[in-house]
Amino acid sequence: METSRKTLSFSDAHHHLLVMMLTFIQGIYSMPVPTDVPMCTASDTAHYSLMFTGKWTQAAFPKQYPVYRPPAQWSNLIGVTHSYDYHMWQSNEFASNGVREFAEKGEAWTIMKEVETAGEQIQSVYGILSAPAVVGGTGQMNTEFEVFARHSYLSFIVRIVPSPDWFVGADSVDLCEGDHWKEKVTLELFPYDAGTDSGFTFSSPNFETIPQDRIMQITSSFPSHPANSFFYPRLKHLPPIAKVTLTKIKKMNQIISLPLEPTQSNLLLTGNEIEDELIDTPLDCEVSAWSPWGLCKGKCGDSGVQHRTRYIIMHPANNGAACPLLEEERKCFPDNCL
Repeated sequence: METSRKTLSFSDAHHHLLVMMLTFIQGIYSMPVPTDVPMCTASDTAHYSLMFTGKWTQAAFPKQYPVYRPPAQWSNLIGVTHSYDYHMWQSNEFASNGVREFAEKGEAWTIMKEVETAGEQIQSVYGILSAPAVVGGTGQMNTEFEVFARHSYLSFIVRIVPSPDWFVGADSVDLCEGDHWKEKVTLELFPYDAGTDSGFTFSSPNFETIPQDRIMQITSSFPSHPANSFFYPRLKHLPPIAKVTLTKIKKMNQIISLPLEPTQSNLLLTGNEIEDELIDTPLDCEVSAWSPWGLCKGKCGDSGVQHRTRYIIMHPANNGAACPLLEEERKCFPDNCL
């Protein structure tokens, strides 16, 4: 009888464990969407136009503003419509190989393959969109795209040209609000560092970051280095370097395809078009450290004069602080007099 009770006890425990495992497996496959993710219940698909406007002017960003070889401009825009559980890129996370190649070189092949793979394996991506590159810091580009309830989010990326690995973009903008689609969304864009290249200036040579850093937003004080092209210690915040306007439209006008070359129809905007967007960022004069004191010039037995100099690293702009004196002198007594 004792043996029978032990056998029964073991059987019950085994059955209980099996029930727990089945319950756990069922829970995985019936796992609900997290409660903090808003559910989109819009019944119809929606069509949107996307208008990208560059606000990268020499007045707003005077420090090391690239005028030639190459001048300030924007790469083509690459974007995706997707579900809540997909991210093309995220601030404070590591960039994928595709984001790295696009941010550093403007090469879109790998990031497009990553997007396609996500669509095939986890069905989290619905569509890919693109817009042609902009030849100029204040040009425009536009495209159209479609979204529906299960894939109501938009993400995109645009490379800053020239730059080490800097870009602008948006991560997971939800265009749905309950049972309806938003009519218009405006996004002010600020520069991000992909964390893959350690260059400080727009024209820095390639200098791989080892180990790779996380994607971080560039601010007026970060990275905190005076050589950085976006370092403006007098500013609390950088002005937006670009803007995207998303507008709900009635229907799609064209098939979306990936452009390979910049277009000539999106050159600099006229003064009237950007008049209300202009921002003058003050840029203080920057000078080098003092040189060593020069030789003491004078007659033996009398006091002489010696000089030291420094030079201008950055000229002031937009009413920034003027340059200080570049030369100093002081009295001295000649050495090695006979």
